[in-house]
Amino acid sequence: MFGLGTSELLILGIVAILLFGKNLPDVARKFGKSYREFRRGISDLQSQVNFSDVMDATPSRPAPPKKTYSDYDDYDDVSAPKFEPPPAPPSASSSNQQDAA
Repeated sequence: MFGLGTSELLILGIVAILLFGKNLPDVARKFGKSYREFRRGISDLQSQVNFSDVMDATPSRPAPPKKTYSDYDDYDDVSAPKFEPPPAPPSASSSNQQDAA
């Protein structure tokens, strides 16, 4: 209990008897009531926190739909014109071949 051995508990009991004497049962009763109220308050607080967590977790408006693979497949082809390189000027080696023929 709270990491206390028998000797520590015995010392605490003796100190309690010396401090409270005849009033020890009343003090213990009041301590028990206070502890019970404390635990009740803690459990109420936990239930309120858990309730608010649940209320916060439910969205007030629907979430936007998630994109799927098929959404990315709907794109049209590129509308830019295809690049056609300009015609190359005739090279010197091809003109020599035409002259020979």
